[in-house]
Amino acid sequence: MLELDVIEAPAAAALALDPIKTRLLAALSQPASAAAIAERIGLTRQKVNYHLRALEDHKLVKPAEERQWGGLTERLMIATASSYVVSPAALGPIGADPARNNDRLSASYLIALAARIVREVGDLWRTARQNDKRLATLSIDTVIRFRSPTDRAAFTSDLTNVVAALAARYHDESAPGGRPHRLVVASYPAPPGARP
Repeated sequence: MLELDVIEAPAAAALALDPIKTRLLAALSQPASAAAIAERIGLTRQKVNYHLRALEDHKLVKPAEERQWGGLTERLMIATASSYVVSPAALGPIGADPARNNDRLSASYLIALAARIVREVGDLWRTARQNDKRLATLSIDTVIRFRSPTDRAAFTSDLTNVVAALAARYHDESAPGGRPHRLVVASYPAPPGARP
């Protein structure tokens, strides 16, 4: 089971967002039979089997084990991931795209950047997994409490200058075999109770 998977197909996204199927995916963090899941979430076994087949067809659940009970075979199913993120690619041409927003200081631009990260990294990670490779990434996440708007502006200026200097130092357009990496730095007010 993956820790997280990115859903790109529109039909799979629609299934994962269905309330009943969401409950099934959450219940399948451990292998379980349709009968066990039905009892746990209060549906009939037949209804659970119907939903499980749809989830399996879209690779959101998979068989974990088969057991023989007399003349019957009981399949234990498990979710393919502990959690899921829906890629904006699932929305096709209406998916968020920072290229359609010129205001780089707006919240909508920041959300579109985050959506692009989900789409691009999801694609790259899927390809890396198919090739049994790791994907080189870097994530920095912290919370900074500024004393004043003046300090926040000064920090923004310092950060911009440092990132620009680092990019200029390490960027080599002509490096043979070099691979470009996208760097996104974002800042927004932390929600109440947010921790670094």
